[in-house]
Amino acid sequence: MNNDIGQVFLDQSRSHLNDDFMPKIRECLDILSEEDVWWRAHDTNNSVGNLLFHLSGNVRQWIVSGIGGVPDTRQRALEFSERNPFPKEVVWSKLNDSVVEASQVLESFPPGQLLEKRTIQGFDKIVLQAIYHVVEHFSLHTGQIIYITKLRKGKDLRFYNL
Repeated sequence: MNNDIGQVFLDQSRSHLNDDFMPKIRECLDILSEEDVWWRAHDTNNSVGNLLFHLSGNVRQWIVSGIGGVPDTRQRALEFSERNPFPKEVVWSKLNDSVVEASQVLESFPPGQLLEKRTIQGFDKIVLQAIYHVVEHFSLHTGQIIYITKLRKGKDLRFYNL
């Protein structure tokens, strides 16, 4: 793989996480009440709080552990089953710490190694696929958090003023 293209991919992946998704999630948390963060329309739905735990677990497992080599301690089922309303700042801090660590892994990762194979969550992937998975996955759940925020607050968040 061309190292210039690889570096652009790594930089853009970090930018999506740090400069696009995280500020939107932060803005949602700023306007949601503690109750809103743990609200769910039905018991089978995820709350914003569960989604934050889930994103933290996913980014840590796939990037920090799977690519960065830190031991994987993820307990995925707990991300969804949590019903204890942790303060939103505690959950935000956990997510933010995970994204900071992932960003450090991506910043120092050699572009020439993007085609190396890793086994993550039982899946055989190349590093590029693992990063792409995390960015896509983060985007999906950021959209859900935005949608829940709009449902709870009944207002346009004006992320895109075209």
